[in-house]
Amino acid sequence: MNSTQPLPVAGPVPGVVMQVVLPTPKELKVTAVIITYNEEKIIRKTLSKLDWCDEIVIVDSYSTDRTVAICREFGCDIYSRTFDGYGAQKQFAIARATNDWVLCIDADEIPSDKLIEEIRSIRPDTAFAGFSFPMNLVFLDKEFKHGKESGRHFLRLFNRQKGGVTPEKVHETFYVEGEIKKLDQPILHHSYTNVHQCIEKLNRYSALSAEISYGKGKNKPVVAVLFGLPFNFFKYFLLERNCLNGMQGFYWSVFITYYHFLKYVKLRELNRTLGQPVKAAALYVPNH
Repeated sequence: MNSTQPLPVAGPVPGVVMQVVLPTPKELKVTAVIITYNEEKIIRKTLSKLDWCDEIVIVDSYSTDRTVAICREFGCDIYSRTFDGYGAQKQFAIARATNDWVLCIDADEIPSDKLIEEIRSIRPDTAFAGFSFPMNLVFLDKEFKHGKESGRHFLRLFNRQKGGVTPEKVHETFYVEGEIKKLDQPILHHSYTNVHQCIEKLNRYSALSAEISYGKGKNKPVVAVLFGLPFNFFKYFLLERNCLNGMQGFYWSVFITYYHFLKYVKLRELNRTLGQPVKAAALYVPNH
């Protein structure tokens, strides 16, 4: 049963005060928070799963497609902001929420129906500071059931008065001060819908990662470049069991191996051009 609280009000008889018991809300009031850039191919599907949220906040990095128009169809609160890193962008979005509880997801992360039911069953007076969900990768229309890309829990729903997001440009993480409860049902990560998008995304993401490593004074020796290809493919395809995900598992292992190769080569290139800084302001990385 939901807890109730008495509210004193004036009664019909002068001098007599009555107490009316008002029920507390049955569900958390949740603000969904999403950062976007050219997400017209997936954002409608994501927003259609968020109609139970009290509000939806969108921070867009000046998309050139129909992303913003689609978000307007769903009544989202939309802000435009130049992208300066995942951490800063998401923290800006979290600060625009009017509710304490925020659901921070990427534009290509779609809650399953069972996960939505599980979230809506959380009491408003919960003692937990946040909730994490298992995330399953959907790659080229196939949901991965095996490998490290599926089944790992990520904090996505939390009380913003008790947490936030780290400021890193990439590989940012959410955090809370308090206990986190693991939920059982998954959120589906539709990260790559076609090969062209995958290669384009890996190219940009590897460039930003190389720049960050370069800024930390790192480099990769030749041996890492030479042996990184066979080692990483063996790791992703066999050790992490992507071989059980069919041909999409094979493709994924090749592409992620290629990502590491690109990052190593780009990092070595940056070190060769020391004194000629390579700016990455134009290297926008789509939601990962």
